[in-house]
Amino acid sequence: MRRLWLIFAQTVTAGLAILFVVSTLKPEWLGKPIHNGTSIVALKESSTGGEPLIGTGSYRDAARKALPSIVHIFTSQKIRMPRHPLIDDPIFRHFFGERPEADGQTKSGLGSGVIVSPSGYILTNFHVVDGADQIEVAMIDGRNLNARLVGGDPESDLAVLQIAPEHSPEPKFPAITLGQMDTVGVGDVVLAIGNPFGVGQTVTMGIVSALGRSHLGINTFENFIQTDAAINPGNSGGALIDSQGNLIGINSAIYSRSGGSLGIGFAIPISTAKNVMEQIIQTGTVTRGWIGVEVQQITQELAESFGLPSIEGALIAGVQRGSPADAGGIKPGDILLVVDGKSVKDPQAMLDLIAAQKPGNLVPFKLRRQKTLFDTSIRIGIRPQLKRERE
Repeated sequence: MRRLWLIFAQTVTAGLAILFVVSTLKPEWLGKPIHNGTSIVALKESSTGGEPLIGTGSYRDAARKALPSIVHIFTSQKIRMPRHPLIDDPIFRHFFGERPEADGQTKSGLGSGVIVSPSGYILTNFHVVDGADQIEVAMIDGRNLNARLVGGDPESDLAVLQIAPEHSPEPKFPAITLGQMDTVGVGDVVLAIGNPFGVGQTVTMGIVSALGRSHLGINTFENFIQTDAAINPGNSGGALIDSQGNLIGINSAIYSRSGGSLGIGFAIPISTAKNVMEQIIQTGTVTRGWIGVEVQQITQELAESFGLPSIEGALIAGVQRGSPADAGGIKPGDILLVVDGKSVKDPQAMLDLIAAQKPGNLVPFKLRRQKTLFDTSIRIGIRPQLKRERE
């Protein structure tokens, strides 16, 4: 009996030793996955006759698809020096001579952009090219090409450039594929591509951390994609792509206390960028609805003092004389609740809803005045363009 037990123990030990050697040197014999760096190869039978199935650990195909469409943007702006107040004074000229006016200094900047059309249209951030006298884009193939500003929208921080036609009489540039925001969800893998700190084209990976971020004080109109993919200075205007290489956002801003990435970045969704881009290409500007009111957030204290059932809505703090709101009978102290059948949650929502209306349309509004609800119709005006001071 003891001899049989000894033989059994030796057999088990030898079997375990063989299993260890096989699993270490030839794991595929056991049907185990093989880890080869960034991907996982599993020897499973496929419809093509037993070829290994590659997992999704690598996003090289998505990057390879998008990279040719990403450009580096270099801008220069001449800073105009103020004219000397005594330059025309004869006494000043007698003692100091004919002094030529200083040309000033040249300010340079860098950022990123995304080619969205074979004809050379490029999407980027407005702040990347704001005030630039000269714009140059660097392609992935090494070409440096001049570009012109087609138009910009400071309220969404978007701008459209076009590569100068002399570079290609028959333009055929590598345009990126535009994605669909309705397929994007929190947790999706995304890649950010740009030129951080001017080091060169760089790809970083993260996920969609949140959608619809607003009330950040970055732009007038905010509906950001939040991501933890590293975004740094120089990435502005670059691409946020999905795992298939499709453009889903334009990288715009980061939350940072040091100037570097802390894992909280914001991108303008492609749905917004596409709408702005199409308007700029067609008309050179962006047209939004406007009624001419100043609004205020309804706090819990205000709701209690006004006897309101909730804090939803936008408190009308002022009405511009002669504006569409004035013509529609809106008065300070009214609370705007509904625009064209859509509820107003807060002032930002009201701004977005009115801006989305087509100027000239007669739109129904629902408001509260003291404790009475009432309806009115307002003919939407054109939102005045935001003026930007040039340095």
